[in-house]
Amino acid sequence: MNDILIVDGYNIIGAWGDLKKLRDVDLQSSRDALIDKMANYQGYTGTKVMIVFDAYTVYGIEKKMKQSRVEVIFTRKNQTADEKIEQLAIELRNINTQIYVATSDYTEQWIIFAQGALRKSARELELEVQAMEQQVRRRTKDTKEKQPAMRKIFSEDITEKLEKLRRGER
Repeated sequence: MNDILIVDGYNIIGAWGDLKKLRDVDLQSSRDALIDKMANYQGYTGTKVMIVFDAYTVYGIEKKMKQSRVEVIFTRKNQTADEKIEQLAIELRNINTQIYVATSDYTEQWIIFAQGALRKSARELELEVQAMEQQVRRRTKDTKEKQPAMRKIFSEDITEKLEKLRRGER
């Protein structure tokens, strides 16, 4: 079964402390940080991630792009992120796909649930992402600790020669 996570971008940014602080300083940086976190989540879990940002009051057409392999959608004028998420949940629904929607908008959660999608609150997703990041850090640390030091591989004489080469000495 294929899993797809549709993220209500501004809702999540407003709910996660670190992203909310960043948003108050620089909105674009908070969007980029969310996209980076979701790209890592996508890579780690294998779940396809789509992030929907509300462009309700901004003139223009819907804009779709890929950033860090995550599909990012800015809604068209007069369309809310909630409306776009509902539309995507209907379009993407099939027997081989499980749709999850990440939002803490209570009304949206019920509407999405009625469409057959499962909801993830902003807090649930944040805890999943934090656990994933911690797991990655732990695995990276374990890998570094398991790597043999150069001195264990080569004799002392060869290690000294390699070190001199590294420093540009002869």
